[in-house]
Amino acid sequence: MIEIDGSYGSGGGQILRTACALSVVTKKPCHVFNVRRGREKPGLMPQHLLGIQALARLCNGRLEGDYLNSEEIKFYPGETYRDRVSVNIPTAGSITLVLQSLIPPALFAPGPIKISFNGGATDTFFSPNIDHFRYCFLKILEMIGCKIEINVLKRGYYPEGGAKAEVTISPSKLKSLNLMKRGPLKKILIISGASEFLKDKKVAERQLAGVREILGKLKLPLEERVEYYDTRCPGSQICLIAEFENTVIGTDNLGKLGKRAEDVGKEVALELLKEQKSEACLDKHLADQILPYLALAKNESQVTVSEITNHCKTNIWVIEKFINGKFKIEGNLISWLPK
Repeated sequence: MIEIDGSYGSGGGQILRTACALSVVTKKPCHVFNVRRGREKPGLMPQHLLGIQALARLCNGRLEGDYLNSEEIKFYPGETYRDRVSVNIPTAGSITLVLQSLIPPALFAPGPIKISFNGGATDTFFSPNIDHFRYCFLKILEMIGCKIEINVLKRGYYPEGGAKAEVTISPSKLKSLNLMKRGPLKKILIISGASEFLKDKKVAERQLAGVREILGKLKLPLEERVEYYDTRCPGSQICLIAEFENTVIGTDNLGKLGKRAEDVGKEVALELLKEQKSEACLDKHLADQILPYLALAKNESQVTVSEITNHCKTNIWVIEKFINGKFKIEGNLISWLPK
């Protein structure tokens, strides 16, 4: 059994998600202790608990210690896969974070797997929003050979959630990734969305105006999309997706009570300019998310990233416990070297 100290490095839920996902793929049971020890509320929160329980159902595995606030779990992966899994999230837990656990194993299943979400949030704090997930993360996974479709049926915001989504993951043969040069910028897609509760205040349009104030003067090729959604509670989000010849990078932001919608747009635009200035092929959020797939592809990979975050280093530490190989970091270049 592989022993994982959940307080290592960034000490968050990502350690748990990566460890349990790779446990299924490699068929190596794992014991994660000190789960989220460094957080204000340590232990399993609803989205962590629901994620690993869904994973256990997916692979017909077995869990010990799977209850709210638990700081220690044991995960025993099963030998077979189910072709459908339903995830019911009564809170505003992040759908994209739950998917981080489910996607890697599902790629190695004998047939397509359909995952249905009832409840939870498509756009919430401390997790990738659904647009960054769809248009950036999944685009990079496509380059590796992954076949994943996501259909968002209903948006959900913090604090009430209430989202609905369907995800289909097909068996895929992963290939190495070599992203060293972006190539020319083709366009920047701006998706500014908000709940219908905020339509009269033109929140989505005002977020977009904030982006225009920063990017408009730079004569960049912009494509704009304004959307309003039927949701349980008010909320808004904005995502910027910069498409280059060889890659895609993105930034996102959420509306917040008391913050001007225009400022939400300005912040996300300034963050994108910072990412562009790095000249890296992956943004800082994609960097740590993509690492398990590089290791599972077996062959050597090389990618440039805008920032080597603590999340990134922590994920490397977990992955190397399950998969035979080594990550190498030189400046902003991350290489996977299989053994």
